[in-house]
Amino acid sequence: MGFKKYIVFSVLFIGVIYGYTFSLELEDYKVTILDISLLLPVAVWIIFPLVVLFVATVFHILFYGLINAFKQRAVNKDKETMITLIKSNLLEKNPPKRFKTKAFKELSAVLSQFKLNVQDERFSSTDTELNNLIANIQDINSGKHVTDKSLKLNEVSQLANQNLINKVNAQPDFAVDVLKKVENYAPNVIRKSFINVINEKSMTTIKKLYKNVKLDKELARLLFEKDAANNEFGFSSEEISKIVKDLDYTIEDYLALARNYESILKPDQIIALFEKLSAEIDASTPAYLHVLFEYEMIEKVREIVDATPDSEYRSFKALLDLKDAGKHYDLESISYK
Repeated sequence: MGFKKYIVFSVLFIGVIYGYTFSLELEDYKVTILDISLLLPVAVWIIFPLVVLFVATVFHILFYGLINAFKQRAVNKDKETMITLIKSNLLEKNPPKRFKTKAFKELSAVLSQFKLNVQDERFSSTDTELNNLIANIQDINSGKHVTDKSLKLNEVSQLANQNLINKVNAQPDFAVDVLKKVENYAPNVIRKSFINVINEKSMTTIKKLYKNVKLDKELARLLFEKDAANNEFGFSSEEISKIVKDLDYTIEDYLALARNYESILKPDQIIALFEKLSAEIDASTPAYLHVLFEYEMIEKVREIVDATPDSEYRSFKALLDLKDAGKHYDLESISYK
């Protein structure tokens, strides 16, 4: 029974009892309490307890109804706060969230210890803003650059980082901007930007930017391959030498560098490059000898290896012996270690 119906039927019931009792034409009845006397019709005395019970019941219902309303309001408010907490978790933010109910406080304490992930499947909820947020996150995870202004990303989050990488992949000119101001971006964004610039831009542009990047062997390899394919506007021997000196190149790395350039640089250029490197870095000497053999500068090779102990450069010494014996040899089939 609804509250309104309860009031109506209660009033009707009290009215019926009063009317019936009054119709009996009973005399008045006097009640005395602490020298206070009250004379009322019997009909009034009969319905008096009913009225008191009715009023007390109404106040009871209103009181606990109000309490329940406040509790429900707190639950609804905590539900909204929980949705906000989920959104913050997805965006890798950690703003303080205050909950009013014990259940939601305990749930938030558990949830705050997890990192929520968005799956690839279609997501649907009654919260439009949450649906839009998850759709944007799914787009970012799929490689799209999202520009939705309603998406308030945490700038240092993995999600924001991925969105920047997506932008780098989609906009080569933005990759150039990243390399111009590397102090503003994470190392992986810088690295991806440099790779994209190598793939998409000319050597003229690359030469202006490569010094802003901390090169490793892999990046240097890509850089040298690009240079070898576009050598008309490529690096000078001095620039190549400076790059490799900052890297911990092994014998194999220097040999790979020599092979990369031997068909591009002029003989005097590549010989001068590796002669300079060999004079400063021992690990580059086998690559220098390789270049000398490639251009049939046998006497120069002999001059270098003859001045070394028998245990060094055995492969090149064996090549010299083969050459002196007039036997065929395959330069690439010989190990230079």
